[in-house]
Amino acid sequence: MKKSRGRTGRKRRRKHLQSFVDGVNCSHKLEYIKLKKWLKDRGFEDGILRPAKFRETGRGLMATKALQVRDLIISLPEKCLLTTSTVLSSCLGGYIKKWKPPVSPLMALCTFLIAEKHAGEKSPWKPYLDVLPEAYTCPVCWEHDVVNLLPEPLRKKAQEQTTAIHELYLSSKAFFSSLQPLFAEDTGTIFTYSALEWAWCTINTRTIYMKHPQRECFSLEPDVYALAPYLDLLNHSPNVQVKAGFNEQTRSYEIWANSQCKKYGEVFICYGPHDNQRLLLEYGFVAMDNPHSSVYVPSDTLLKYLPPLDKQRKAKLSILKDHDFLENLTFGWDGPSWRLLTALKLLSLGADEFACWRRTLLGDVISARNQQRAWNITTQICHFLIEETHGVLLQISQLRRSEENLQPHVALVEMLHLERLKILQKSAEVLCDWNMAT
Repeated sequence: MKKSRGRTGRKRRRKHLQSFVDGVNCSHKLEYIKLKKWLKDRGFEDGILRPAKFRETGRGLMATKALQVRDLIISLPEKCLLTTSTVLSSCLGGYIKKWKPPVSPLMALCTFLIAEKHAGEKSPWKPYLDVLPEAYTCPVCWEHDVVNLLPEPLRKKAQEQTTAIHELYLSSKAFFSSLQPLFAEDTGTIFTYSALEWAWCTINTRTIYMKHPQRECFSLEPDVYALAPYLDLLNHSPNVQVKAGFNEQTRSYEIWANSQCKKYGEVFICYGPHDNQRLLLEYGFVAMDNPHSSVYVPSDTLLKYLPPLDKQRKAKLSILKDHDFLENLTFGWDGPSWRLLTALKLLSLGADEFACWRRTLLGDVISARNQQRAWNITTQICHFLIEETHGVLLQISQLRRSEENLQPHVALVEMLHLERLKILQKSAEVLCDWNMAT
């Protein structure tokens, strides 16, 4: 009998330790207990997912049993979802319906989040609001010094997003003022820029896609957002597949597994086949060993390595622009992309070969001389970008030493540039092998 109890005890300890190897179960924490009760009151029944803290990804959801392909991961009832319908049925609804010109669905959701967060204990959404991040790591929340260390075109896109939020805030001030009857405090102290930035990031990083019918009280922007409490704790992995969508029969948003997950492992979903620049811009994180990642080659870098006296230079650039071959030129894990090589082959055409530019865009080999020129320039660009990346990594290490308060954001930029360096070094190897082979 003693031996039997000993084996059972060891087995229990192994199970307990296993959960700590993969992730630390956090379901005993008060904010998650309150969230689960709040969801249960709205018809949510969860059997297999537990909130946990993971070493690699931070907060996420752990499987309490092994998941197989076609298993239902989560089914979140419509009553749990926060959509524009939720906003219109709240005290904000009447003000939104009266306001001209109409606000966007995104602005309506932002306003609702700010108002509910301000309401504190009085908000029926408090259990959900309490588990939302206090701050986000998206580039729109960063200092200018850190944004300037981002590679192009990410830096430009981050700056465009920041400008868009500023414009949204300025254009919404009058609408925020119209809500004054709902608040004892001045709306100017509630609907601040930082409050809007937080709400915008909450929606941008956490909403699921759910199409809603067009309503006259909203502007013509698509109404496709839904915040999904608990479900939005699921982290992204580029290496998993899931089937997700709103089930009209069950009136629930469902996610089904298309790949396996071990017991006590982290359950992942895929936000889409995004590279790390897109993931950082939209969600504020970088995925390790992302197969979709690549290094973008700005068109001005391309032009640095072309003969300035080429008489057809202007015509070549015009052709590339007209055929959309000056954007999305990349180096990937397997070397330079077909688009990059094609653009460089066209730019490397000799005066006697220029008439063949259409064949070049179709991928035809024009001559051994043209191939060699294009590959030489590709190699030069690759080595230039490697040197440039080394320079940025040096700047990053100096910034880390001098500005401790920027650490989390600087660490993300560093991860992005270290991955960039790896991709470029792989591409340099591919180019070297090709040159040796020819």
